[in-house]
Amino acid sequence: MAHTVSMISLGCAKNQVNAEQMLFRLQEAGFHVSGSPEGADLVIINTCGFIDSAKEEAISHILQMAQLKEAGLVGKIMVTGCLAQRYQSEILQEMPEVDGILGTGSYYNIAAAAKQVLEGELVEEYGDIDAPVDETGRILTTPDHYAYLTIAEGCDNRCSYCVIPKLRGKYRSRSMDDILYEARILAANGVKELIVVAQDTSRYGMDLEGRHMLPDLLHGLCAIEGIHWIRVHYLYPEDMTDEIIDAIASEPKIVKYLDIPIQHINDLILKRMNRRGTKAYLEALFRKLRERIPGVVLRTSLITGLPYEDDAAFTELCEFLKEFRLERVGAFVFSPQEGTAAAKMEYPPREIAEQRAAYIENLQASIMDEYSLGLIGETLEVLCEGYSEENGLYYGRSFADSPDIDGCVWFTSEKDVEIGSFVPVFIGEMQDGDPVGAAVWGN
Repeated sequence: MAHTVSMISLGCAKNQVNAEQMLFRLQEAGFHVSGSPEGADLVIINTCGFIDSAKEEAISHILQMAQLKEAGLVGKIMVTGCLAQRYQSEILQEMPEVDGILGTGSYYNIAAAAKQVLEGELVEEYGDIDAPVDETGRILTTPDHYAYLTIAEGCDNRCSYCVIPKLRGKYRSRSMDDILYEARILAANGVKELIVVAQDTSRYGMDLEGRHMLPDLLHGLCAIEGIHWIRVHYLYPEDMTDEIIDAIASEPKIVKYLDIPIQHINDLILKRMNRRGTKAYLEALFRKLRERIPGVVLRTSLITGLPYEDDAAFTELCEFLKEFRLERVGAFVFSPQEGTAAAKMEYPPREIAEQRAAYIENLQASIMDEYSLGLIGETLEVLCEGYSEENGLYYGRSFADSPDIDGCVWFTSEKDVEIGSFVPVFIGEMQDGDPVGAAVWGN
């Protein structure tokens, strides 16, 4: 009888793809994959270990599974992912309920490690995090109509506040042929939206051919039949070449939504954080994007409380937001990470950083409301994702909404709407910040 395994995946989309790859290898090895941990012979917790809140979430899930194990509701527990890579033996020392640890360089060996754990062995394995990307299949954990597509692993940017290169290794691009093959398989299985991800998508190909290959890749993805939307995440601003911008602007399948994390705008902070750009460069880039890609929705992430962020630097950041009016902004509190240069620098008290993050959230809310109100009277193409019995409305996402990050569009329809289908929706009003409208059906 096949052993049952369940997976809990935490953190970013790249981590989710790793979890899907591990599930494929386990199923291929004869394991039965269950969506519920209760009753599983083995529960795998694929963790994030990037910032304190992610570490706390991972530890909480491990302890929850330990309670289920003590109650006899699960068998063994294995921890994988960034927390496992970062803390290695500490996890086994502090949480003896854990039966196995697999680092980020050993995902490929998940089936063998699972068998060892189920046979009573204590597994602790950390493979080469700089090894070439291992190609394998996936069991999608997203809805059938969209999937994340990882184009590279690791990172070479070495930002002084970030521990990811130590957890994920150097930047390694996948071959274009492998990416396009996977995308064709996804399309054949009904995926209509590809969300292209890497720690830095704009750098794609630099390690392969010494040039930015993202434009070629995007053109190749757009040629795949069945793919309707392509969404590009995590574009590092200093590698946003004119060729990348032109590819995004010229391809109708690429949604005009760009996620470009800048973290801050003050020149001293950018320099100390080992970011390669300057305020002047970032401002010029955003102006160029507005000009070259009409109607583009820009998203960024910011960190408040970074070293050297005094009142003047924070005011400078707020003035930037007021002027450039980015449609989507996430503000996070600086979380000093041991082993990074930034953790040794002086930085504002956490209370101040939290107040600043809250201020940005309020500031951004008014900017987002202004953008949303501008949608009234427009007809948006919406990817239907469900129906709410509570309010009798369908809901979905427009080009301006990335899953699990942004909001949604609510709409009525005179016809039944299939989940995963694209619907033209005329926006008539706003409710709680979300557009609300009606499906527009032709004769």
